Amino acid sequence: MKALISVYDKTGVVEFARSLRTMGIDLVSTGGTHQALSDAGLPVQQVADLTGSPEILDGRVKTLHPIIHGGILARRDKPEHVSELARRQIGTIDVVAVNLYPFAATIARPGVTLDDALENIDIGGPTMIRAAAKNFPFVTVVVDPTDYPWVAERMA
Repeated sequence: MKALISVYDKTGVVEFARSLRTMGIDLVSTGGTHQALSDAGLPVQQVADLTGSPEILDGRVKTLHPIIHGGILARRDKPEHVSELARRQIGTIDVVAVNLYPFAATIARPGVTLDDALENIDIGGPTMIRAAAKNFPFVTVVVDPTDYPWVAERMA
């Protein structure tokens, strides 16, 4: 099993990831989340290493990739989906832990620039959340750090 963890709010993420590792779940992550998990001594793979594609456009494009979304969206009960994943050498992603950039808080700041506001419009996060929700029978999606303990307990 594999978990993709890419969070703006890192509250509790190390403990959650540690719980997932205890269950034998492999970790994949991006940027700052990858750094936080790695600094905590957890084995974690960069999304770019999984996809074979580097982050581009100043980090604007990281997770928007068929290896990520194929792994999230593939229905495990459809043999044609499972065989296509195998044919394309795409593994499943079984847990998606994502929370979004703080757009509302950013634009509420006095003196916020248009560039700051634009950079806080999250694209990859909502896309992964929606993909995981669309495939909820097979993928666990967590968006709120306060849910990490509850989810980890149920998964264990």
